Amino acid sequence: MKHILLSTAYFAPVQYYSKLLSGNIIIEKHEHYNKQSYRNRCRIYTANGPLDLVVPVVRAENPKIPVTQVEIAYDTLWQKLHFKAIESAYRRSPFFEYYVDDLIPFFTGHYRYLYDFNTRIMHTVCQLIGLPLKVQESEAYMGNGENIVDLRDGIHPKVNRQVPDPGFIPPVYTQVFEDRFGFIPNLSILDMLFNVGPETVELLAG
Repeated sequence: MKHILLSTAYFAPVQYYSKLLSGNIIIEKHEHYNKQSYRNRCRIYTANGPLDLVVPVVRAENPKIPVTQVEIAYDTLWQKLHFKAIESAYRRSPFFEYYVDDLIPFFTGHYRYLYDFNTRIMHTVCQLIGLPLKVQESEAYMGNGENIVDLRDGIHPKVNRQVPDPGFIPPVYTQVFEDRFGFIPNLSILDMLFNVGPETVELLAG
């Protein structure tokens, strides 16, 4: 059975969490940090359409900084802004009040490293949706191999960077603002969590 290779991600998109169902996941721990990816951003659905929330990081002198050494920057109030945007987008969703208290620590606590922050988010979200999390971390940088499905940069916010993924069919569900802009697939897992709650895993499984 092939392993699926994923990067770290901030409130990763639905596609990412659909892969976690397989139980054959390796999280790349030894890559160099790549900007403008889901490693430090997520996409939510607001009253004005899709919105990217970006976690600022400390600019390192080394452009090839290991992803585990990337530090979160706190010289702006990004946590407050992210939470305000999420609250505004989803406070009318069916399950916002049910889950929000479990997520508040990510917008109030201080986490030094982006990788550790994202890992904690992933574990928390999986607990909330009842998804048994069976992942490995790479012991060294992973190259491509016949037993590896490499989605480290294949699940990407830019359409022209996405890798074809025939196994993924975006689940359809009711979204808060779909009467304005229609259904938007593959947003942050937060979108599914707040809109469908305990049905999330069933929808991810297809």
